[in-house]
Amino acid sequence: MGSRDAACPAGRAARSRRGTRRIAGRPIRPSHAQDCPGILHGVCAPLIVLTSYGATVVRMKHLSHPSPLILALGALALASACSGGHPAASPSPTAAASGIHKIRHVVVIMQENRSFDSYFGTFPGADGIPMTDGQPAVCVPDPRSGTCVKPFHDPADRNAGGPHGESNATADIDSGKMDGFIAQQERGRATSCANRFSPGCAQTGVLPDVMGYHDQREIPNYWQYAKDFVLQDHMFEPNASWSLPSHLFTVSAWSAICSIQGDPMSCTNALQSPNLPPDFQRHAVNGTVKRPDYAWTDLTYLLHKDNVSWAYYVANGTEPDCENDQMACTPKRQSAGTPGIWNPLPWFDTVHQDGQLGNIQQLTKFYDAAKNGTLPAVSWIDPNGATSEHPPALVSTGQAYVTGLINAIMQGPDWDSTAIFLAWDDWGGFYDHVAPPKVDENGYGLRIPALVISPYAKQGYIDHQTLSFDAYLKFIEDDFLGGQRLDPKTDGRPDPRPDVRENAPQLGDLVSDFDFSQQPRKPVILPGAASPAAASPTP
Repeated sequence: MGSRDAACPAGRAARSRRGTRRIAGRPIRPSHAQDCPGILHGVCAPLIVLTSYGATVVRMKHLSHPSPLILALGALALASACSGGHPAASPSPTAAASGIHKIRHVVVIMQENRSFDSYFGTFPGADGIPMTDGQPAVCVPDPRSGTCVKPFHDPADRNAGGPHGESNATADIDSGKMDGFIAQQERGRATSCANRFSPGCAQTGVLPDVMGYHDQREIPNYWQYAKDFVLQDHMFEPNASWSLPSHLFTVSAWSAICSIQGDPMSCTNALQSPNLPPDFQRHAVNGTVKRPDYAWTDLTYLLHKDNVSWAYYVANGTEPDCENDQMACTPKRQSAGTPGIWNPLPWFDTVHQDGQLGNIQQLTKFYDAAKNGTLPAVSWIDPNGATSEHPPALVSTGQAYVTGLINAIMQGPDWDSTAIFLAWDDWGGFYDHVAPPKVDENGYGLRIPALVISPYAKQGYIDHQTLSFDAYLKFIEDDFLGGQRLDPKTDGRPDPRPDVRENAPQLGDLVSDFDFSQQPRKPVILPGAASPAAASPTP
């Protein structure tokens, strides 16, 4: 008569969107075998209908002798669940959704290389640059000039920043003194001036710009989001190192290197030097490169196991960072099919084994999903070189790109059930005055700017909790996975990670940034947004 997917062509899409549901605190896991095992006069017969936090779960069963009522219910099920072979739009929230489960779409927007003080160091009420009578009360020694340089307002749209690897983080922090930034920038300038992306090409004789900060004059939209939604002033990079480990932590809560292909238990900690993607293996033997093998367990494994949809959106253009902690490198073209340090998922074994490489998509797909109300449950969005804010990229270009992403979500049907987490992946060598707490051998790293934007976000709220990107994982796990962690003892795919980062006692809870009792707030559409074409040009 026909296959399950032929009879119910949206079944797979519906299952991928549904995931684990909870009723009265108990997880309800969809049964794949009963969703639509057969057809009945061209329809699937509904057996059970459950409503849990806004999602209707329809289990199907093949009946050999249907009654007219069953046929009618089957037709109704087709109308709502089987949509002509195209993925069904997300069901609208209902009164059954409560608390965190009112959030049905999490979007993580990751920018590059800014410290908290460099963007929000003078934001009212935040833990910003220490001031006395309106003037900075701290300074950092400049070994070259013998002076001590205070933080200063920097109106420049193009910045230099500094080196930002593991050794630089250690030097910048300097056992909590937070006074190594200028020395590290000068060391980086002495060796880097390779091309237009080289911060070392800044004019000599000027104040080191790692001490510079921007405010609402340069980044008005970021400040407006902080005024209208939630600013997190103790968000720390999960690792005290550079971009690749940071992005690995973002999707897996670990950065490692594995000695046996495909064996998670062969992985060991690698804060600074996990295996590089092919486009970063610049010194390959005999001109060949080796595919990296990220064999440990990442979040997509749990999402796939519980049928929770996800996508990783990548913009065309140049990659947004340099190899390891270099300040300069030759820009490389990137696309959804050309992975790099900004996009580690193509090299995770789980993504291959689960057949989900197609979830790594070009940014144009994001704009389509936002417009059509088909955002996946979990999205990550990464920039290209021009839009990343990684020095020397223009701050204004990055802000316009991010504004365009947020406007697209706000103007789409999914806004009322979305949480946007906006952050910068590492500090980029810029000054910050807060010494990071130590949770394990890997971090935390330095403070970075972070915002929560949602119709349920508290208005004008400053979150002082200690946070890292592990809090994003924790929120997603609590919302969609019934609280399952990336825990070798319970996740079904053990690896020897040093700890369960989401359970760190120092880590705050992002639920505190929301008021789920309030009516969903209206969108705040800001000017100056980049168009989708400008945000992701064709290479």
